[in-house]
Amino acid sequence: MIKGLLESEDVLSTVDALRNMGVKIDHHKEEGMVIEGVGLYGLKDPGQSLNMGNSGTAMRLMAGVLAGQSFPSTLVGDDSLSQRPMSRVVEPLLALGADISVQNTGYPPIQIKPVKRLKGVDYVMPVASAQVKSAFLLAALCADGASRIKEPEQTRDHTERMLRGFGHSVSQQDDWISVMGGKELAGARVVVPGDLSSAAFFIVGAAIAVESELILKNVGVNSTRTGVIEILRKMGASIDYLNENTICGEPTADLVVSSSPLRGVKIESHQVARAIDEFPILSIAAACARGKTTLHGAEELRVKESDRIRSIVSGLNELGISVEERPDGYSVTGGEISPGEVNSRSDHRIAMAFAIAGLVVSGSICIKDTLNVRTSFPGFVELAASIGLQIYEQSGSHRG
Repeated sequence: MIKGLLESEDVLSTVDALRNMGVKIDHHKEEGMVIEGVGLYGLKDPGQSLNMGNSGTAMRLMAGVLAGQSFPSTLVGDDSLSQRPMSRVVEPLLALGADISVQNTGYPPIQIKPVKRLKGVDYVMPVASAQVKSAFLLAALCADGASRIKEPEQTRDHTERMLRGFGHSVSQQDDWISVMGGKELAGARVVVPGDLSSAAFFIVGAAIAVESELILKNVGVNSTRTGVIEILRKMGASIDYLNENTICGEPTADLVVSSSPLRGVKIESHQVARAIDEFPILSIAAACARGKTTLHGAEELRVKESDRIRSIVSGLNELGISVEERPDGYSVTGGEISPGEVNSRSDHRIAMAFAIAGLVVSGSICIKDTLNVRTSFPGFVELAASIGLQIYEQSGSHRG
């Protein structure tokens, strides 16, 4: 049973895919989502392509789940997801012995054919990616023997914690993460803490809005995810933890955020992997800070729902902020945010970040092409309005 699950379009795409493969999933308003597991090899041929919608996470993790199954499968997505590279998740699965391929462009669909058995291997990741690591670990559950993976920088470890919660032994020695294949998982009760990536929009909002204070309850503060908090604190943000706890193996806390003057900083390379999804909203903090904020080593932002480096630079320029684009990041000089129009390029995090910028603008900001906000944060507009942001939707656009 899972409580606290955010029923976004990304999550529901995963639920639909599992139902199409014979998994019984019931939703109870009070109890949460109840899933009757079918075991490592109990999934059934869906007889159709599995649509992952806009979710790169769902597509990559599902590729890992399906790599060792006894039936062929095809993973597809919407127009945006169909332009996101998938070769990096294919490579480690091929190393495990999977028969998996993408188009010669490296883009979806992902096609998987059954193999007799996956085999345990050691794999060194060329680029840090929690999604690729997780796909490997999920596929390795169906492999013969032990499998190990090494990442160049530590990334979020939710999958490792989850597998331990379901009774699987996941070990780590030095930089190697190891799992043993063939062991069935046991059902468990899961409580999902508040998502720090979603909370980050409101953390920055409270930091930049004059005379504000905000408490965000029961937020996940796993140390592999808190790069955004470390960066904001370095910038001078007032962020305190209260009521620290551990729920289902995940550390949580209530976050108390107060407005404070921010200063520009150099974002260190070791912080990039632990804040990769938060750089759109961190760019808004940088725009409101005194001095220059620089980011390097974040090439991964080029291949998200949009080219996020280009989207951030373009959006800040439209709002009168001095920003320099670099191949692997950007440099933002803080200043006064002006009214203007920003194209979110169908990227949910870009849209929400520039909506938060509306807290400090004299006038209005129009954010175009924002329907994909619901893929990760349904109810964002209503929640933002409830804490004082003057925001509304009109013909699919958010205005802040």
